Amino acid sequence: MNKELVVSGGEEFVQIALLEDGRLMELHQENVDSNFAVGDMYLGKVKKLAPSLNAAFVDIGYSKDAFLHYHDLGPNVKSLLAYTQLVGNGKFKSPNLKSFRKEEMIHKDGTIDKVLAAGDNVVIQITKEPIHTKGPRITSEISIAGRYLILSPFSEKVSVSQKLKSKAERDRLVSLVESIKPEGFGIIIRTVAEGKKVAELQADLNYLMNKWQTVFKNIQKKKSPIKLLSEMDRASAILRDNFNEDYTKITVDDDELADDMTEYLDVIAPGKSGLIKVSKDSEVPLFERLGIERQIKFSFGKNVTIPQSKGAYLVIEHTEALHVIDVNSGNISRNSNNQEDSALAVNKIAASEVARQLRLRDMGGIIVVDFIDMTNNANKIELYEHLKTEMQKDRAKHKILPPSKFGLIQITRQRVRPELNIKTMEENPNEEVNQVEAPIVLVDKMDQILRNILEKKGRKIDSISLHVHPFVAAYLTKGFNSIQLKWFIKHKKWIKIVPRDSYKYLQFNFLNKNNTLYNESN
Repeated sequence: MNKELVVSGGEEFVQIALLEDGRLMELHQENVDSNFAVGDMYLGKVKKLAPSLNAAFVDIGYSKDAFLHYHDLGPNVKSLLAYTQLVGNGKFKSPNLKSFRKEEMIHKDGTIDKVLAAGDNVVIQITKEPIHTKGPRITSEISIAGRYLILSPFSEKVSVSQKLKSKAERDRLVSLVESIKPEGFGIIIRTVAEGKKVAELQADLNYLMNKWQTVFKNIQKKKSPIKLLSEMDRASAILRDNFNEDYTKITVDDDELADDMTEYLDVIAPGKSGLIKVSKDSEVPLFERLGIERQIKFSFGKNVTIPQSKGAYLVIEHTEALHVIDVNSGNISRNSNNQEDSALAVNKIAASEVARQLRLRDMGGIIVVDFIDMTNNANKIELYEHLKTEMQKDRAKHKILPPSKFGLIQITRQRVRPELNIKTMEENPNEEVNQVEAPIVLVDKMDQILRNILEKKGRKIDSISLHVHPFVAAYLTKGFNSIQLKWFIKHKKWIKIVPRDSYKYLQFNFLNKNNTLYNESN
C-alpha cells in the first residue's frame, strides 16, 4: 500500500489529506491559530466543584470551563499539584524529578472534594476538543507523546503497547528503556518501537524531556490560565503516529509548513525528508490539482456512491444522539442468480466504505449500520469479521458489536474532535431550489450511469444521446479535449450531447435512437 500525505496551507486553516493508493482516507482541517486541541497542556484554575458529578470545572481560557472528572485525575494527581505549587512559588527549581518527594496516590473510588478545591492551580491536558455547546474534556494524568515513547511524569512504571505481541521483543524493549529512564518518570513504549536500538530510543526520550522542560519553565510564570505546551501541528502529528515505509510522497504548498515537517521528519526518520516536495501554483489550489477536491465532493454528503460496486450506495443520517448508515444495493441484486451471495458481496464492499467514511468524517459516538438483509448466519459472521478487519486501520478507539437479530451492526467510536462536515451542495443560480449537488459530482454520476448502461450484457446499443441543460452541455463539449471526447476514448462509443432548454439546471437523461429513456434495468 502506497501512502501519500498532502498538506495545503491557507490564511485561516491548513488542510491535510491522507491518501492510500491514491484514494482519500482521512481529511483534517486545522485552524492556523488553533487552541484547545487534543494534547495541548494548560495550567488551569479550578472554578468550582460539582460533587454530584464527582467532577470539577476548570478555567483554561476557553469561553466555557473545561470538565475534569475524578476518574480523569490520575493516581499521581497529588504529586502533580504539589509540584505545580512548589515550582510556581520558586521552591523547586528543576524539571528533574529525582529529588522530588512524591505524594501518596489517590484511591480510584474517592471524591473530588478530597483532592481539589476552588482556586487551585492544576496542570491539565485536553482529551476532547470543545464540541457544540460543550467545553473541553480534560485530564490531569498528563503525558507527552514521541515517536517511540510516551513520557508520563510522576509515574515509575514502564509498559509496552498491547499491539506488540512478541514476548521476547517486549522484554528487550522494557530492559532497554529501564536502563535509560530518568527517575520520577514513567514510560509507555509504542508499537513502532519494535526492533529499535537504544540510541534511537534515547534520542526520542531526549526530545520528550526537552518538552517537559518547556512545561516546567511555563509553570514558573505562575499565570493561570496559560498554555504550557502545544500539541504539534496535525501534519507532524500524523507523521509521528503513522509514518512508515509505506509513505512514498509528502506534498506541501507552503514553505514554512514544509520546513517544519522536514525538521520533524529528520528527527523521527533520518534520511526520509527527501519525500517532502513543495508544489506551488498561484492559479490552481493544490487539492484541485491532485484531484483531492473531486474526491472530497464525491465522498461527503448524505448519499455516498460506492464506485467499486457499480450501483450500491450509502445513506448517512446524523442526529444529536447517533449516526445511522443505510446500505442500498441499487440494481446489483437483480443481476445475480443467488441473492444471498449478492447481498454478502455488496455488504462487504459497503463495510469497507463505512470504515473509510468513519475515518474520513471523523464520526464519533454511536453509529448504527443497516446492511442488506442476509439469512445465512455464516455470511453474517463473515461480514462482521470483514468489518473488524477494515476498522483495524482506524486509530480512534472503537468497538463493534455482532449483528443484531434485525441485521444491524452497532459501532462506538471515540469522539475527540468535532465531526468534519463538508458541504457538497451549492447554490442553484437558475432555480427556486436553494441548493443543488456540486457539478463536479454530477459529471462523475453521469459517467457511472453511462458505464452501467454500456456494460449491460446482451443489449444492442445503436446510438445513445445525453440530454442536458444548455449550460451543462456547453461544459461537456468545451475544448478539444472535452469530457465528451474523453468518454469516447474511454467507452469506445460516441455520446451525442443534446441541449434541452426545458431541462432544469442539473437534470439529465440518457436516451436511445427512439428517444426512449435508458435506465440500468432495461
